[in-house]
Amino acid sequence: MTISQSIRRAIRPAGKTAQAIARWMRLSFNDAPPIFGNAKPKSGSHLLLQVLNGFTRIMPYRYVEAEPIRTITKNGTRNMQDEILTELKRIPSGVIGWGYLDATPANVSFLTQSGRVNYFIYRDPRDLLVSQVFFATDMHEEHGMHDFYQSLPDFSERLKIAITGIDRDGLYMVSVKQRYEGVFQWLAQTNVMCIRFEDLVGNRDATLSAMLDEVEKTGYKIPTPREQALSILVDAIQPKKSHTFRSGKTGGWREYFSDEHKRLFKEVAGDLLVRLGYEKTNDW
Repeated sequence: MTISQSIRRAIRPAGKTAQAIARWMRLSFNDAPPIFGNAKPKSGSHLLLQVLNGFTRIMPYRYVEAEPIRTITKNGTRNMQDEILTELKRIPSGVIGWGYLDATPANVSFLTQSGRVNYFIYRDPRDLLVSQVFFATDMHEEHGMHDFYQSLPDFSERLKIAITGIDRDGLYMVSVKQRYEGVFQWLAQTNVMCIRFEDLVGNRDATLSAMLDEVEKTGYKIPTPREQALSILVDAIQPKKSHTFRSGKTGGWREYFSDEHKRLFKEVAGDLLVRLGYEKTNDW
């Protein structure tokens, strides 16, 4: 991080708070419930982030945190649970947090306290794998799989590794089935609204309305009329503004999965897609 970036990051909260004070004509931001937006990596986190930023224009929140709270750091190391809880508790009042967190007992206990709102976004595993391979190969040179993916002859071979995972020569990446163990843990939580990326794209208005309903379940009344609020949120969703944007499509996996990839996926993942509701049978 450059010095100028550090300075901008340091002064951002004050600037965003000043904007919120001017927008909402208030100094206190304690009314609206605490919100945390959570995601499976490469599953639409930046789309969710745009919605959360839209929330600051329809409810009195100060801003959305600039940095996510992570279970796994960008360098591939695992954050200690105490560190994660400290970061969660450090989110200021009236500020929306977000991140990539596992459903550990401690995380679940903190985030699902009464009066809090939680969203968790996930995606069709096949599209996630395609997105992960492109991201690690072409967009993020510091990714742990970047050099290895680059060493493989083509996308097809990279996709096979993404499906099976790898554990050799100092490289470790879990299989697609193991990737989704954490998704099922979040799906089992009653006080977390789990959102399919596909629904936020293809069934946008109904999904956004349900997200607003989730806020009002706490007893808080959103001050912006629903129709106006939805319009603001729709305007906030601009996938191409995300620095990790590639295609933003659903079902794009069909362009990349050969019959061999399909067979390998089914061998490794079993009935994963059926359990997630993406397929009715394993005959796809």
